[in-house]
Amino acid sequence: MKTLLVAVFAITLTCAAQEKPIKKEDLKVNTLINGTLYSPQRLTKSTDLVIIIAGSGSPDRNGNQAGMDNNSLRYLGEQLAQNDIAAFSFDKRTIALMAAGTLSEKDLSFENFISDVKDIIAYFKAKKQYRHIIIAGHSEGSLIGMIAAKDNTDGFISLAGAGRTIDLILAEQIGKQAPYLKDEVEKDLAILKSGQTFKLENPALGSIFRESVQPYMISWIKYDPTKEIQKLKIPILIINGTKDMQVPVSDAELLKKAKPEAQLKIITNMNHLFKEIKTDDPAENQASYNNPDLPIASELVAVVNQFIKSI
Repeated sequence: MKTLLVAVFAITLTCAAQEKPIKKEDLKVNTLINGTLYSPQRLTKSTDLVIIIAGSGSPDRNGNQAGMDNNSLRYLGEQLAQNDIAAFSFDKRTIALMAAGTLSEKDLSFENFISDVKDIIAYFKAKKQYRHIIIAGHSEGSLIGMIAAKDNTDGFISLAGAGRTIDLILAEQIGKQAPYLKDEVEKDLAILKSGQTFKLENPALGSIFRESVQPYMISWIKYDPTKEIQKLKIPILIINGTKDMQVPVSDAELLKKAKPEAQLKIITNMNHLFKEIKTDDPAENQASYNNPDLPIASELVAVVNQFIKSI
């Protein structure tokens, strides 16, 4: 009985350690950038900060948006803080603009989001509270962070980031989902890549080619991740999951090939939202996109933690 009690006590201590209390603080960097700072209970001279950048669309600081309530970025921020690493995750500027009634989709550019991250870096640099500032960009946020990280940062993490330009990715995705649209999509993408807009004739393509979003696509399409990652002179970690249905492992390998000194980690059974998917059933994978209670893969936090501690 004594042995059993000792074992139970040990398990209790382990669980308590995993749920270490953290601090959460809502911060306003400027009129467009609002977020949450996750911090360990006590900051020290060796505390590092990770700035987490969300992917495409209009996700909030938790990684959620319409039809996608998954809390992926919230879980990442919380678990980093439990590992004594501060993390800041923020709402995309589109959320503040929508709340103010001033969102003009046609006036948005990829450079807006790069500028937002640079403003966040400057905000935390001015505080002089952190040993290192690391950028962690998810999906589209990987490319945004890659470009913003060139100045005044100490490390970069690509989380399910593309290794190709967005036109190639869209052509591939639509070619798989709707092969009958592939030729039309490739023609439209070629026009955008030339820097020109066009009149959309096919309403079936309105979600990606509506005329109000074409200027944004033009500004995005010109950035090649394999060229941008080569410009970084800081430690780099590239992460992808084997169950990612949006960005395949081959994209992570393209980034690694472009920057051989970068670390590459492929996490078995992790999907695009960092969730562990145990089967090959696409329905299970898709269901995780709207499951806010499903935690993120524990291996992801361990890998990120190890990388940051090594900088």
